[in-house]
Amino acid sequence: MSGPRIIRAEVFRLAHGVRAVRAHGIGEISDAFETVFLRLEAEDGSVGWGEAAPWAPFAGTAEASLAALDRYLRPAMIGADPAEIDAIMTHGDHLLAGHPDAKAALETALLDLLGQIRGKPIWALLGQKQRAAVPLSISIADPVWERDLDLIARVHAAGLRILKFKAGFAAPEFDHMRIDAVRARWPDMRLRVDYNQGLTPDAAIDQVPALDDLGLDFIEQPVRALEWGAMSALTARVRTPILADESVFNAHDLRLGHRDQIADAVSIKIFKSGGPRRAHRLAAKAQALGWRVYGGDMFETGIAHLAGLHMIAASEGFEWGCEFYHANWHLDHDVLAAPFPEQDGSVIVPNRPGLGVPVDEDRIRRSAMD
Repeated sequence: MSGPRIIRAEVFRLAHGVRAVRAHGIGEISDAFETVFLRLEAEDGSVGWGEAAPWAPFAGTAEASLAALDRYLRPAMIGADPAEIDAIMTHGDHLLAGHPDAKAALETALLDLLGQIRGKPIWALLGQKQRAAVPLSISIADPVWERDLDLIARVHAAGLRILKFKAGFAAPEFDHMRIDAVRARWPDMRLRVDYNQGLTPDAAIDQVPALDDLGLDFIEQPVRALEWGAMSALTARVRTPILADESVFNAHDLRLGHRDQIADAVSIKIFKSGGPRRAHRLAAKAQALGWRVYGGDMFETGIAHLAGLHMIAASEGFEWGCEFYHANWHLDHDVLAAPFPEQDGSVIVPNRPGLGVPVDEDRIRRSAMD
């Protein structure tokens, strides 16, 4: 017996002001970033929300996500039963190649809608609950070190104990200085480094091995996504785990990356995989191959954070935690009607239906650019 059908799909593009500069090896966010929201409504009045969070240097643009959802993927939504997620997503793949960020918004909105209809949280639609909380990592990425020092002090006072340094946008001496300063002042902090493709292969071979004695959890994506030879050489040479991000988007990339031993672990992001269910499956495949998994994010709001959090809650692994910090620590204003759940250095998995935290629909409608 089929459930209520989808009768309405609305798409909104918003710009989100930020509190600080975030510099990365492949680009910088200084004033704002844009995301796209999808609102699905069923015959019984239930509503589901999803978010696309592309970034032009990484994989796409908000304009492309808007067109993908509003024009090309809309035929997969209207009249569909949200319980038929596999069929809807397969139809979407036939309608439009690529665009995993837009498809992540669609799959998230379907899961949220189905969760509202069935009275279940998204994690329960994905599998068994593996954890109630996920350790939270904050990224340190301001070119002005004094501003990040203030952020770290506030982060530490709030009980968070994991920092990820964005590197590759300045001289290596700057990276070492920051790590040494944190080690001296906050010795209980766990540290990791993310280059975001910021090094050439030669620079990576020269600089990355020098991080081996710093006690880092991992070193993320030192070189460009397709520089697999350099990634393989670093993985063989460096004792610290190498984490692949931009090099691995999907199961195909994972299989080839494992074959070529380009990393020891992979950052799982719903916007690379095409949605929470697809990310959940990719995480399981990675661990079956012997790779560890980490909960990555894009520049996103609390809606996408919640989607990623439910995915991790239903998955094994993820001992390194996640980096869903933008909603509480980077955005001027989030789009959730209640704070993104965070406590004692971790993000807390909701148990209410769907995403588990209400969306501030009025705010999204007032602020929409399209």
